[in-house]
Amino acid sequence: MQKEELIQLHILFVQIKNEIEKQLKGNLNGAFKEYEQLGVFPHHVHKSKNAHKKAIFLLGKAIAITLSHNRFSEIGKVAERFDKLVAKI
Repeated sequence: MQKEELIQLHILFVQIKNEIEKQLKGNLNGAFKEYEQLGVFPHHVHKSKNAHKKAIFLLGKAIAITLSHNRFSEIGKVAERFDKLVAKI
């Protein structure tokens, strides 16, 4: 995937994150803390391709955890997969 495509995906994930925050009225118990601590946001086009990948994986993991009922549900397994992808970068 090209860097521009990764940035577009990053923007989409941020939009999903914002909608989740809006729907849950900010009651997320720090679900996106790891992503925010990374400090790589879609408008940081100067950051590396791998930095954007890591940000996407962290966002995907946080979104999946927020939407899952437990770690054994299908979406819980998606969160675990994102966690493995983060570890590879």
